[in-house]
Amino acid sequence: MKTIKFYAMITAFAFLSASCVENSEKYKTAVAQRDSIAIEKQALDSNYNRTLSILDDIETGFSEISYSQSQMRINLKGAEGKTTNKKELIAAQMTSIKETIEKNKAKIDELRQLVSKNAKANNKLVETIKRLQSEMDEKSVQIQTLQTELDQKNIKIDELNTTVNNQSENIAEKQSMLEQQTTKMNTVWYYVATSKELKDAKIISTSGLFQSKTALDNELDKNVFTQVDLRTVTSIPTGSKSIKIISSHPQSSYTLVTGDDKKITIEITNSAKFWSISKYLVVQI
Repeated sequence: MKTIKFYAMITAFAFLSASCVENSEKYKTAVAQRDSIAIEKQALDSNYNRTLSILDDIETGFSEISYSQSQMRINLKGAEGKTTNKKELIAAQMTSIKETIEKNKAKIDELRQLVSKNAKANNKLVETIKRLQSEMDEKSVQIQTLQTELDQKNIKIDELNTTVNNQSENIAEKQSMLEQQTTKMNTVWYYVATSKELKDAKIISTSGLFQSKTALDNELDKNVFTQVDLRTVTSIPTGSKSIKIISSHPQSSYTLVTGDDKKITIEITNSAKFWSISKYLVVQI
């Protein structure tokens, strides 16, 4: 029985001692230090992981910039002979490079801020930041050189475009003139009318003779004629049952076809030959 009481007293004393220790200032200080160390370790781990992530992003950015630079230089070599799409591609590459540079600058600034907040940052990390900043400065200079080269290329491209546009305009003008000349060469006229109408239009003389070409050119009222293209016209309706072709046209180049209504149509069988003597077809009805 005495033994049991003894152990009970020992146990009670132990609990009282533990309680006293937990309430002591030394214990509280130790716990606070432990928690502070844990928090600091957690912060250090977080900063360390963030630092690695930033470094990885920066290196990736530099790789992208270097690749874009090489692609731009390839494109710039043949820029003068390329289309507007090629110029747009080069401009887009330059924009992408500049955006990546700005992102890298922001990442380096963030990395520098992390280091400044950490008094225990090692010298190696500080040197790494210096190296990255130096590389960033070098890239900025390279991109400025590229931008200058791009500006110069754009000027040449604009000059070439102006030359090409002028040449295109000249070609278009010559083409238009050629088409006009071709149209003029292939333009013919015909007039189907009574004897009185032909005299009034000074197409035939008062004696009934067909005017000479010179007289037609000088005095003829072409408004009474129907203008057609000899390459496309193949038949000319007269609307009459009896006709007389006043102008000169080889007989072997046409036929007279009488329709069911007994009215005559001039069918041209050889266009070039038909209009070879006169470009004016005059039919008296």
